[in-house]
Order: sequence, then C-alpha cells, then structure tokens
Amino acid sequence: MTLKAATISRLRGIAEAQTLAEAIVHTLHEPFLVLDAQLRVLAASRAFHETFQVEAAQTEGRLLYDLGDGQWNIPALRLLLETIIPEQAAMDGFEVDHEFPGLGRRIMMLNARKVIYETIADTTILLAFTDITDRRIVELEKDELLARTEDLLRQKRVLLQEMEHRVANSLQIIASILMLKARAVSSDESRQHLRDAHQRVMSVAAVQSHLHATEGIDLIAVAPYLEKLCASLVASMIGEDRPIAIRVIADDGKIGSAQAISIGLIVTELVINAIKYAFPQASPDSVIEVIYRSEGDDWALAVADNGVGLAAVGAGGGGLGTVIVQALVKQLGARLETRNDAAGMQVSITHAAA
Repeated sequence: MTLKAATISRLRGIAEAQTLAEAIVHTLHEPFLVLDAQLRVLAASRAFHETFQVEAAQTEGRLLYDLGDGQWNIPALRLLLETIIPEQAAMDGFEVDHEFPGLGRRIMMLNARKVIYETIADTTILLAFTDITDRRIVELEKDELLARTEDLLRQKRVLLQEMEHRVANSLQIIASILMLKARAVSSDESRQHLRDAHQRVMSVAAVQSHLHATEGIDLIAVAPYLEKLCASLVASMIGEDRPIAIRVIADDGKIGSAQAISIGLIVTELVINAIKYAFPQASPDSVIEVIYRSEGDDWALAVADNGVGLAAVGAGGGGLGTVIVQALVKQLGARLETRNDAAGMQVSITHAAA
C-alpha cells in the first residue's frame, strides 16, 4: 500500500470513528459534552440541549463558559476543568450547586475524563452531567427526619429517666413507710406482715433499678437481679444471731420486666418463708439456694433450704404468701412442685413453652 493510500485509509478511519462517536454522544440520555483542549464544545448530546435549553447552533464551537449567557462560568467548574483535570486526567462525582437560568437551583454531578491521542498532539475532555437535585432533596429530608427522630428519642429518654426516678422515689417512700409502721405497731403478727410487705415492694424496686441501669431496655439479666434481691433480703431479715446463707445459682438468661417482677415476688415469698420457718435453731450450716435455669423460652426456678422443712406451699390453704405464690405461678403459666423431707424443702416452678 502506498503512502497516499495509507493516509487516505487512516483519514477514512478517523472520519468513521468521529461519526460513531457523534452517534454515541447523541444517544446518551444524560447531558454530555466533548470539549477540546481550549474548552470549546466539539459535540453536545441532545439531552444537554434539552436539559439546559440551548440550541445546537449556540453550542458547538463555543467556549463552555460562554454557553447560555455564561451559565457554566461557575468557579467550581473552572476549578475542575482548569486545575483538577490537567493534573489528574479524570474526576468522578464532582458536584456543582448552581442557579441555572430557566431551571432554577440544581445540583449537578460531573464526571470528567481527559483523552490523549497517539496520532495527534491534542487532547479532548469528556464531560458528563447527572442531575442529582431530587436525590439530594430526598437525602436532606431523610437527614431532617433522622434528626427529628433522634430529638424525639432524646426527649423520650429524658422523660423515661424522670419517670424512673419518680417510680424509684415512690417505691422507696412506700418501703420506708412500711418499715416505720412495722416499728410502731405492738402486734408481732402485724409487724411481720408489714415487714413482708416491705420486702415485696423492694423486689419490685429491684426490677425498676435494673431497668434504669439498662436505659429502659425491657430485658433483665436474671443472675444479677436475683443476687441483688437476695442481698436485700439478707440485709433486712438475717441478723448475726441467725447465720443463714443465701446462694444464687443462675445462668445468663434474660427475662422481660413484667416476668421479672413476678419471679422476684415468688423468690421473695419463698425466701421469707424459709428464713422464718426452716431454721428454728441457729446453725452455721443453714443455707437457702435460689436456682434459675433457662433454655430458650423454657425456664425453671427453685428455692431450696437444708432446714427442718415446712408445709407444702402448693397445698391448699396457707397464708398470704402462699396465695401470692400460687397466683403468680398461674399468671406465668408455670407449674409448681414441692419436695419436703428430712433434707429440707424445695419449691420448684417450671415453665415449658407450648
């Protein structure tokens, strides 16, 4: 092939490539520009003309900054084309927030590429536009909604903390009144009933205290809850002349606050009964064990002592404590069993999920 023929073939190839490039540009759905090294428009997509309301005759061959009465003479865009692109050759996701004539305020995301040719000492810049105004509006609305939600949650936490403080104070006042009444009455039986009522209030207060410690989350770890409850019973009911140990053996199960109140009241009643009746004679080996085991929604609670034993809690009759235990076991949908022999007494409550 002669030099002339090779030149003609190469020029034809260039012309065909330009025709293909122009066809591609015009089929793009997004605004698109092809600029020369001096930032003059070589080609513009139909979408560019329609979006920015400019005629083709007013676009091709003109400096980008002169288009549409200077609407693209934007400092941020000049920074992109005159500083960033010469140094980096490409830029993605460059945002331009501008008031466009006829369009209003729009946010455009620009992607730019510098094309360097092997056969000619020139460069071309490809510039694609994506209108992300609606996307940014949605994101702004989401951010505002999130901020309002967080503010409402903050207000809720403040109100919840205030309510928790008031509940705690109310429970403490009730418990104090009961203890004052217990000291004031002359009847031993009335005094004991008031002390028992005091312990019932304190068991509810223990649940409230745990909820406050976990910022209102309606799940309570059973082991520390029972340990705190039993420590309170030891402090208020067991003196130095009656060395009774209370041991808590519990796994890492968690229960809801309503369920915890019921279980706490059951433990309170059973431990009070054991303290009052299981050890008529002081013994250094006196032990009450509170045992809790769980597996999924199934759980088992037991209160056992090594004392002399006492009448079965599950039997008919009994005092107020027996009635309370029976009612709470029924409320929990559980089953109550007792073992009463020479080795002591054990009351077991089991719950099996249906």
